[in-house]
Amino acid sequence: MKEKVFLGIDVGSVSTNIVLVNENKEIIEKLYLRTMGNPIKVLKEGLNNIREQYADDIQIMGVGTTGSGRTLASFMVGGDVVKNEITSHAVASSTYVPDVKTILEIGGQDSKIIILRNHVVCDFAMNTVCAAGTGSFLDRQAARLGVPIEAFGDLALKSQTPVRIAGRCAVFAESDMIHKQQLGYSQEDIINGLCEALVRNYLNNVGKGKEILSPVVFQGGVAANKGIKKAFERALGCEVYVPEHYNVMGALGAAILAQREAQRKHQTNFLGFDIADIDFQVKGFECQHCPNACEVVGIYKDDLLAARWGDKCGRWTNINLESPVA
Repeated sequence: MKEKVFLGIDVGSVSTNIVLVNENKEIIEKLYLRTMGNPIKVLKEGLNNIREQYADDIQIMGVGTTGSGRTLASFMVGGDVVKNEITSHAVASSTYVPDVKTILEIGGQDSKIIILRNHVVCDFAMNTVCAAGTGSFLDRQAARLGVPIEAFGDLALKSQTPVRIAGRCAVFAESDMIHKQQLGYSQEDIINGLCEALVRNYLNNVGKGKEILSPVVFQGGVAANKGIKKAFERALGCEVYVPEHYNVMGALGAAILAQREAQRKHQTNFLGFDIADIDFQVKGFECQHCPNACEVVGIYKDDLLAARWGDKCGRWTNINLESPVA
């Protein structure tokens, strides 16, 4: 008998994450793939990977999608539930840390804080204008210093001398790091200073005005950095918990939400793993029928329009879906 599982997909600008969970919410497989500006190709590769390993042994009972590419992913695979990142991350975190009150999430190009009280999201915020506190900035600085990003955290913990790095914007932070290098500070001290600066930047911008209470969960790709975790603990004066699957929590939350939806409607829209073999194309245009000027996006499967979205009035969403590629 095939095992009943739920598929969670988180399509972001930097990574595309796919997880399979069983009925006990245990992860069977997780894929962390670089989106590389081509979410369709990467998602198909991820699904093909799962098909090759598990198709004969599992039965998909529900699919959930999240992330900036959640709508696209849902139309591609046949999603049962589509949720924003705030909801998905909160669901995943509260499933494994039931009393969580604060979630710090830092991904490749965005960061967010989620405040929960009595197991309900009551407030949140995201970064808006600067990438100084995100994973892509850390990646760039690691490359510039010639240090593998995986070693960044361990080096920060070896620091002996505090070094203050100006972290209020990416340009200033990089400029100040170069200045400190020229003064002769060690690589360990500069990297630790950068971790401290990123945490100050996060708390003064994303976390500004938020009541940060314990238990605090730190997730997202940057949570792998022990230096950032330690800097958060020093700044907040409490333990910061990093969950086992910290880098795929959005996809995990989507899978859990898919399980809840499956229990409600007892069927799935999943289109099957053969979608990995389909040619998908996306075309968009700006609607000129009203001042809203909506950006309308259409996805085509093997040259046939499969779905459209993005219009506020429904003019294009409900149009004939058998049109050839225009």
